[in-house]
Amino acid sequence: MAVNAKDLIQAMSERQLAMERQLGELAGAVKALQARVAELSQPAALQPQAPQAAVVKAATANEAARGESGEVTPEILVMIAAAVTAFLGKKVRIRSAKMLQSPYEVVNPWSQQGRVLIHASHHPRIRG
Repeated sequence: MAVNAKDLIQAMSERQLAMERQLGELAGAVKALQARVAELSQPAALQPQAPQAAVVKAATANEAARGESGEVTPEILVMIAAAVTAFLGKKVRIRSAKMLQSPYEVVNPWSQQGRVLIHASHHPRIRG
């Protein structure tokens, strides 16, 4: 099978142009990410403030009102969605949520030790 040198050179130049185009796009994406990181790492005094004190007071009042029933109130869902939206930078929708018990209330120490042993067996030591 004979390969024409002219066709080979043309294919290489096309690939080089495509690679340069991709590098330009990646450089733009990196600059945008760096700008976003700089924006997020500003001190809290310089960032626009949400009415966080009101949200915390509402959450505390709702927590006291619901007691230990374990239900998640709509206000808590709104706070969780706002926190995730602020972290990811895009709007999110929470479909479901439930309160979990503290791990210390649920886990039996013997059961926990058994889980530790099982997990440890899945990572064999490298012998060298």
